Amino acid sequence: QVQLVESGGGLVQPGGSLRLSCAVSGITFSSYAMNWYRQAPGKERELVARIARAGHTTKNADSVKGRFTISRDNAKNMVYLQMNSLKPEDTAVYYCSADNIYGSSYWGQGTQVTVSS
Repeated sequence: QVQLVESGGGLVQPGGSLRLSCAVSGITFSSYAMNWYRQAPGKERELVARIARAGHTTKNADSVKGRFTISRDNAKNMVYLQMNSLKPEDTAVYYCSADNIYGSSYWGQGTQVTVSS
């Protein structure tokens, strides 16, 4: 059974930081690229950051460049999203996902991030 379980969300003030984690099981983790998506109320889900299988290549959305960093630990089957300088517009449900070159993809249930004073 494939499981992606996000954690680390919560309420933070503008300018603050959070670190999201995603624990992955049931797949060969190192064979999958990993992504963080987010979906704000009334908006479409958007890709926030992506990291390649070996972790050498990452890609961030323009809206989070310089503030968010994606990383992974293939020994622990974990992927992380370090979020700094958070803004109210970063408020959303954040999802972890995995995909491979064969078209398989899996999603977590999401974790809520709220940026508010």
